[in-house]
Amino acid sequence: MVGNGALSGAVIAVAGAGGPAGRAALLRLAEAGATVVGADNDPERLAEAVDAARYASGGASVTGEPVDLLDLGSTRDWAEHIEKDFGRVDGLVHLVGGWRGSETFIKSSLDDWDFLELLLIRTVQHTSLAFYEGLQRSDRGRYVLISAAGATKPSAGNASYAAAKAAAEAWTLALADAFRKAGGADGPTSAATILVVKALVHEAMRADRPNAKFAGFTHVQDLAEAIAGVWDKPAAEVNGNRLWLTEKP
Repeated sequence: MVGNGALSGAVIAVAGAGGPAGRAALLRLAEAGATVVGADNDPERLAEAVDAARYASGGASVTGEPVDLLDLGSTRDWAEHIEKDFGRVDGLVHLVGGWRGSETFIKSSLDDWDFLELLLIRTVQHTSLAFYEGLQRSDRGRYVLISAAGATKPSAGNASYAAAKAAAEAWTLALADAFRKAGGADGPTSAATILVVKALVHEAMRADRPNAKFAGFTHVQDLAEAIAGVWDKPAAEVNGNRLWLTEKP
């Protein structure tokens, strides 16, 4: 299937590729025929994820490199050399995550906000600004943000997390509007879209908690399937939209 899949010829970057969701995305996109370029701030974790995806997909084109996504210059350099090395860039999948919460609203720590603002908002700002022009040049450019249901219905103890996710969504919707305007009367050729989960689960979590139900959670493999599916739909259909992978609150 590698090289002949639905994404054959596409070049897709994955930010936050070293985690469980990143690993699943690297493999699924490679299986669909894409050339996949992962980035993570943990070189060892990234190398393991890239090796696993290459092995599982039969030697597909999967590479990775450490990138400081909190530095706009480094993020721009990454985007530019992907396009230079491969001739195009057709996607950026944003899987940079992080969570901090509190027992109650009044115990919310603004230190948590400072931490989450960098991880969940600043990285979205940097990747979107760095990849916008390359994605707009593509005939099937996609920017895919993974968000959380809490951004729509925040809980008292998750104020910082929910607010950060909501800000990241707003930024991504502004990117979608830029793609819409660039498309003019013919409609957008590239798109920014949001995949919404309650939370993610993977096999190691299930092994650690065999009696847990993880109700409403999305398995990382199902998320990877949904990510790949974004390219199956016309840009106008996904641009500026939220795809719910869990029950809408």
